[in-house]
Amino acid sequence: MKNYIFTLFILISPFQILSAQNNEALIKEAIKSDSLFWTAYNKCNVSEMMRFIPNDVEFYHDKGGITKGASNLEITFQRNLCGNKDFRLRREAIDKTVQTFPMKKDDKLYGLIISGDHYFYINETGKKEFRDGLAKFTDLWILENGAWKMSRVLSYNHGPAPYLNERKEVKLSSEILKIYNGKYNSAKNGVISIETQNSVLNLVAGGKTLVLYPETPNKFFAKERDLIFEFIKEKNKVIKMNVYENGNLLEEDKKIE
Repeated sequence: MKNYIFTLFILISPFQILSAQNNEALIKEAIKSDSLFWTAYNKCNVSEMMRFIPNDVEFYHDKGGITKGASNLEITFQRNLCGNKDFRLRREAIDKTVQTFPMKKDDKLYGLIISGDHYFYINETGKKEFRDGLAKFTDLWILENGAWKMSRVLSYNHGPAPYLNERKEVKLSSEILKIYNGKYNSAKNGVISIETQNSVLNLVAGGKTLVLYPETPNKFFAKERDLIFEFIKEKNKVIKMNVYENGNLLEEDKKIE
C-alpha cells in the first residue's frame, strides 16, 4: 500500500499541481469579472460593461437577433438598455441554476462557460419594481492577454417570470362578502360584475371569471397574477374598487348604483 501511494504521488508532478492551482485562481477571476459586468449592467454603466467586451464579441438573442462587434453592442446597450432614464432593467441570476464549465487546451485554461437562468425586473420612475421576465443564458469568457472578456453571449428561452403567490387567504363571513356584490365601471374592461360564491368573490368581465381570495376584510387577491383588489367605502357604503398590479395602481373602478 505504501509503495502504491508513493507511486501515485510521483505520477502527479509539481507542474500538474501548480497548473491546477493556477487554473482554479483564473476561474475565480473569471467569475469575479462576470459579477462586475452584471453589476455594471444593473447600474446602466455602459463604459464599465464594455471593459469586459472584446472587439470580436458575438451576441445572440432569441428575440433581438444577432449583434456582432463591440461598437454595435455598445450602441445596443446605450439605445435599448439605457436609452430611457425612466425605465431600467435589473438582472438577477438564479443561483441554484448557475453552472461553470472550464475550457482547456493541453490542461491550460483558456476560457470559462457560465450558464444558467436569470430573472429580469422592471423599474419605472414612480412605480414599484416588479419581476417581469425569465430567460436562459450561456456566456463564454475568454482569457485574452491576462484579462477575461465576455466573447460569446447567448440569451434565449425568454418568457414571463412565473408568479409565485405568497399571500395568505383569510375567512370572511358571507355578510361581509355580499356587500361587495354588484357592478363596477372599468376603464379597461367595461362593466364588470362582482359575485359572491361560497368564501370567495368572482370577478366576471367579458365572459371570463377571475376568483378573488380575501386577504383582509376589504382586500382581495388573485392567485394567477400579482393583482390586488381593494374595496373603498364611504359612510359604510362601497363606492369603488381599486385594482393594483405588481404593487402599482392600475385603475379605479367606480361602483354602479
